[in-house]
Amino acid sequence: MNQSCDSRDNLRVYQHYLYAVVYSVILAPGLLGNVLALWVFRLYVKETKKAVVFMMNLAVADLLQVLSLPLRIYYYLNNSWPFGHSLCMICFYLKYVNMYASIFFLACVSVRRCELIIRPLRYNSFRRKWDVLICVLGWCFVCLACLLFPLLRTPRAQDDFNNGSSLVCFAELPIRNISASAAWALMIIAELMGLVIPSILVVACTCLTARSLRHPASGPIPDRGEKRRSLKMVLSCAGVFLVCFVPYHITMPLDFLVKTNSLKNCALRDFVLRCHPITLCLASLNCSLDPLMYYFMTDEFWRRLSKHELPDAMNLTRRLSCAVEDAPNGNSTTETSQ
Repeated sequence: MNQSCDSRDNLRVYQHYLYAVVYSVILAPGLLGNVLALWVFRLYVKETKKAVVFMMNLAVADLLQVLSLPLRIYYYLNNSWPFGHSLCMICFYLKYVNMYASIFFLACVSVRRCELIIRPLRYNSFRRKWDVLICVLGWCFVCLACLLFPLLRTPRAQDDFNNGSSLVCFAELPIRNISASAAWALMIIAELMGLVIPSILVVACTCLTARSLRHPASGPIPDRGEKRRSLKMVLSCAGVFLVCFVPYHITMPLDFLVKTNSLKNCALRDFVLRCHPITLCLASLNCSLDPLMYYFMTDEFWRRLSKHELPDAMNLTRRLSCAVEDAPNGNSTTETSQ
């Protein structure tokens, strides 16, 4: 970093304070929300219509990031990383795996909900298995592609990871020296895969789903209420994508130029170094916003939590309590269970 342009200490204090506050705020709701989502989706995993499989994988991706937040909070509060280089790289890696897995599965949710409205009769057991295969291939692609992020970083000195106090981690790790052409190629691929292509898919699905509401209530999906629910779901995916991931992918190339000393203007460098942490926090916010999308944009989720649609195993405590209450009045346990 250019020492003549900015104060590294002031920027570091600002960034650490921002990250510590934001990660602390999203930790509890992100953990509770995604655990509850996985619990509900697991009970109804065979109901793979309406993108349940994709939403389940989205919750897994969010949970991976949430589980790494306590270590990140510790680092930003204490300004050191005593846990070793390997764990630093794993946490750093999980951040990007979560981000791009979330982008992938948000796009999949949008496409599937749109398809179930426009061509519902094409969805069968074969396509249900195809959804699972898409998830597996998506995870493989994201995990392999995101290996580039930790591989492009290097510790300042391996000995630093043995003594502790002056250790840096995460985005503060220096970037390896690579050619300008390779750097631009990586940036273009990241922007295409993380912003341009998913944006096109989400916007197209939103437009197609909205257009289906203008048609008369006939055909394979005559229920306009179902179409509206699908539109709300697709719009919520677009909203999460717009709030969390678009700002990050706007500032990411600029931040890369700053860290490789390709951007020389001091005022612009300072602006980027102060804005990019904010967009990175917005990208992390998706692990708390996605559960809200499940709860408030899908009536199926609330219905499955209601008394009438809970599985028998979840109603066991209620039935047993009724049996105990009825026993003193002469009702037999057998009669109650029947």
